[in-house]
Amino acid sequence: MPRLYLFAEGQTEQTFADAVLKPHLAHFGVYVHNPVLIAHARKKGIVHRGGGRNYEPMKNDILRFLKQESAADVYFTTMIDLYALHAEFPGREDAEKLRHDPHQRVQSLQSAWARDIADGRFIPFIQLHEFEAYLFVDPSQFEFFYPDSLPQIAGLQKIADGVLTPELIDDGQHTAPSKRIMSQFPDYKGAKPLVGPQVGELIGVAAIRAKCPHFNEWLTGLERLPERGASSR
Repeated sequence: MPRLYLFAEGQTEQTFADAVLKPHLAHFGVYVHNPVLIAHARKKGIVHRGGGRNYEPMKNDILRFLKQESAADVYFTTMIDLYALHAEFPGREDAEKLRHDPHQRVQSLQSAWARDIADGRFIPFIQLHEFEAYLFVDPSQFEFFYPDSLPQIAGLQKIADGVLTPELIDDGQHTAPSKRIMSQFPDYKGAKPLVGPQVGELIGVAAIRAKCPHFNEWLTGLERLPERGASSR
């Protein structure tokens, strides 16, 4: 059975990966270790985790895990946001030329990241444009946490109806998915790690992947890890 380490940008992704993706992938014969927050700094020998904003600490964190786990059937992936990606991220300059096509832009960044890590077991995933995009797949699920909020939910649904996929909701400072949710539910700002993963769980993997092709490509690749391992033997 292949094993998978997942590096999460924040507690929202960490909880979603643990509660939703881990059991999902188990059905495909992939064992997911407890997701870990990715490093953002290392000071006086202590690794500080969460945030995913500084590239070098992230890179060093991944390389350290790769060195510790050298088996061919151990894989490593990520859940970090394209939104507010650090300026020093590999391939950033070339990817900026692809802003007209968000999918190509994020694929370019992932390819550059894979080249920089230089280990075939590393499967980089950068979310378009952040985790909260997935919650626009079915905004009605927010009512579970915010009763009597039909006007606010209608506002989110109108945004979702205006794009081909929630992954196209942009990365503007005030218009990123999380910012749009906070405009309707200000309390979400402090409740993201609790509410976000649970709304995602209520929506479900099937619905999210049906409307979010970039997420679906990544998840399909993870589901096929047992086949990948078998073909390499």
